[in-house]
Amino acid sequence: MGLEKIEKAFSQKKGEFYTRGWIKRKRDMKGKLFFLLRDETGEVQCVADLETLDKKISGECLKATIESSIYLKGELYADERAPGGVELRISSIEIVGLAEDFPIQKDFSTEYLLDVRHLWVRSSKMRDAFKVRATVFDAFREFMKEQDCTEVQGPMFVGGMVEGSMTLFKVPYFDKTVFLTQSSQFYLEVMMYSLGNVYTIAPSFRAEKSKTTRHLTEFWHAEVELPWVGLKEIVDFEEAMVKHIVKTTVEKREKELKALGRNVEELAPTIEKKFQRMRYDEVLEIAKKKFPHLKSGADFGEKEEREITRKMDTPLIVTHYPASIKPFYHRPDPENPAYVLCNDVLAPEGYGEIIGSGERTWKEEELTSRMKEQSLDLKPYKWYIDLRKYGSVPHAGFGLGLDRLTSWIAKTGHIRDVIPFPRTMNRYYP
Repeated sequence: MGLEKIEKAFSQKKGEFYTRGWIKRKRDMKGKLFFLLRDETGEVQCVADLETLDKKISGECLKATIESSIYLKGELYADERAPGGVELRISSIEIVGLAEDFPIQKDFSTEYLLDVRHLWVRSSKMRDAFKVRATVFDAFREFMKEQDCTEVQGPMFVGGMVEGSMTLFKVPYFDKTVFLTQSSQFYLEVMMYSLGNVYTIAPSFRAEKSKTTRHLTEFWHAEVELPWVGLKEIVDFEEAMVKHIVKTTVEKREKELKALGRNVEELAPTIEKKFQRMRYDEVLEIAKKKFPHLKSGADFGEKEEREITRKMDTPLIVTHYPASIKPFYHRPDPENPAYVLCNDVLAPEGYGEIIGSGERTWKEEELTSRMKEQSLDLKPYKWYIDLRKYGSVPHAGFGLGLDRLTSWIAKTGHIRDVIPFPRTMNRYYP
């Protein structure tokens, strides 16, 4: 009899079964001991009849504690009362690792569960979230490969900023100071001239003093750069990509999504309908109904984006932001240089921005002019400016926050609920 994972029990339904896992719950009822045994594939109810089992086996069953790792043999029977309609009646047990009293029961605070994150990740809620997350990552890579994109990597230690100096993490580097990367964008632009369509999945770091439900100081960033394209093409690319990721995740992880509380029917419009596209000025007028203090040139923050998207059922693509609030690498609109050819994709249901994107400033004079407008020292960016000197081409790209995207798809209340070890202003342990 071969060792099987728990999910096999629900297709086998009867007969001898040999498995392994961890004891999630344990209770004693009238001479019978019930285990809920878990592994990475699911959970199965197991019962030991203490009166009929060999005393040594009964003793081991009684000895086993919550989160002990064990091997079990037994007979599968259909039982409608059991989770999944199957029960394993134990004939043999071997304790592999006897657990001490497990420190997590129920009704613990969020902060406590973050303190014991190394143990809380064993919960079914965390397991389901991580499976959804893994599928989101896989679906992104799958789409990129279908679009003939090559995966590349950039450095984590960098000499300059991408998204503003106020969110840089300084790091001692021998006798110098460098920074943790805010984005791999500039390095993808380099690789684009060698490999064409390129992408990466890598951590990015932002020293943002924010305590919202969507901010982390370290997050997983999917970034893409495409040569020979403009704003329209990159927007179309992003919409197709989001649709593919959502569709794939719903198809492969419906069970986990439902367990997390997501009604998958709510995601159908994203898969089936065309995303609404609006210019910044149009969206500003909508936002001003709730936030009348907003003036032209104001950026949308977490509160504004939440209100803008709260009643929407598909992502909103916002284009043509004012040049004054966007970084130097965004290309000014030739028809009105006060605006740039960029876009943000805002997830519906109040989740807000998941993608920042746009055409890149690809001519040297235009780039250096934008950098001087923002009072930047050109010296640290010499290599980046060089790209505009040697066969530059129109190009565009985007950064997708995979954690935010997963949080929206799974409809979790906080971004930390979909990442194993979240890093925030006050959290770097464990």
